[in-house]
Amino acid sequence: MSKKPLGKDHDGVQKVMRTGDYFADSLGQFALNAMSGLIAQIAYFYTDKVGVAAATVTAVLMICKVIDAFTDIIMGNIIDHTKPGKEKYRPWLLKMAIPAAVVIVALFTVPANASEGLKLAYMLITNILLTAIVYTAIAIPYSSLMVVRTNSQQERGIMGTWRAAAGYVSGMIIAIGIIPITNALGGNQSAWVKFGFGFALMVILTLLICYARSKETAVESGKEADVTIVEDDEEAVPFKEAIGNLFRNKYWVMILVMGFLSQLSYGITSGAGAYYCKWIYGDDNLTAILGGVGLIPTVIGFALIGPMIKKLGVTNSLKVSFFIGMVTTALRIINPTDFVYNTALGCFATFANIPMMCLLGVMTAMTIDYNEYKYGKRIVATSQAASSFGGKIGSGVGSSVIVFCLALANYDGFATVLTPAVRQAIYTFSIYIPLVLFIIMFVITLKFDLEEKLPEYRQEIEKRKRA
Repeated sequence: MSKKPLGKDHDGVQKVMRTGDYFADSLGQFALNAMSGLIAQIAYFYTDKVGVAAATVTAVLMICKVIDAFTDIIMGNIIDHTKPGKEKYRPWLLKMAIPAAVVIVALFTVPANASEGLKLAYMLITNILLTAIVYTAIAIPYSSLMVVRTNSQQERGIMGTWRAAAGYVSGMIIAIGIIPITNALGGNQSAWVKFGFGFALMVILTLLICYARSKETAVESGKEADVTIVEDDEEAVPFKEAIGNLFRNKYWVMILVMGFLSQLSYGITSGAGAYYCKWIYGDDNLTAILGGVGLIPTVIGFALIGPMIKKLGVTNSLKVSFFIGMVTTALRIINPTDFVYNTALGCFATFANIPMMCLLGVMTAMTIDYNEYKYGKRIVATSQAASSFGGKIGSGVGSSVIVFCLALANYDGFATVLTPAVRQAIYTFSIYIPLVLFIIMFVITLKFDLEEKLPEYRQEIEKRKRA
């Protein structure tokens, strides 16, 4: 039975994606967020389950993230220099599935009774393997797939929403479940190893499904098989020239900064909850309730993002969401100790983060299209890698900000009394810093005008191709 033709989007671009394609593609983000979600909790695991000093954890996470960020650039260069005629992106999903699972489990098998030096070495090696090598070798080609999978901006937006939703599900399972589940399993290091093993199996499965369904050419089968939009095998751009071009693309620079700030925010909020619940609310098991309530604005956010984009457009949707995030985060300063009050305001902040989760990849794809208009080449993988570079630095700094603040306050994970210094440290990384980040991102969106200019640029690109 032939499939129903998909037709064209509102811009007249051929559509190529079906529901099964969106779902399978989104599983790649599920796997990536599973890895990043576990990393976001690793500071709490190191300080409160293995007994590593907060200052040591800070050093480890910062070193790993710096290395991780630079491997993004290397990976992008490797992909962009793949020999013409070969698939550039999807094979990496298959290659990295098993290594990802192995390293996830190894992350939690820190030799608890070893010397501080041996613990430090083990933590460095396992974190670098997971974040700088395995995660990067998946994330860069996976993010690039959006650009070559479809030329439809509408379908890219839908892909972004599906990816964000799948990634959020993965992250929320960890945020909601990791404390109560590991506590139920004994609350010790062994419990965390078991939790990690379960996610390792899910990572293998989701990557294999994503690989099986993904494509690198936007080809619609069935009645519209004659409609073929194939990625051009453009000549590889020398690395130095590619980076120079990117930094002369003002829109790409804006997205680079927004990616850094958004990942900084996610890195902080993902790791802050356990500390806030344990010390401000007095019960770390409240992280499960906090995460469960957070599902409400998440579901609402994913339900509304489509209508928001249709009504307001991509950029204006972000402006509205960042404004909501600014106001509600600022209101938390009034009464930071009340669980109900802060949870309610936190729901609005959670909603405010959803559009950015969905649309950062879409906006990056816009800047790649602008590369083609400005330079005649899209520079796909290097563009994605350099954007990821900023995001990785942001995520690493986010995780490190938490332990850095705690280290300044002389935090002791085994203490029984909350000191004033630790209280202020927790308020700083949970409220004050996220507020500043919302403000900066709102200002950047006020300057981003590429969306309204892009149709004109695409027409010019088509004229050049026909000439």
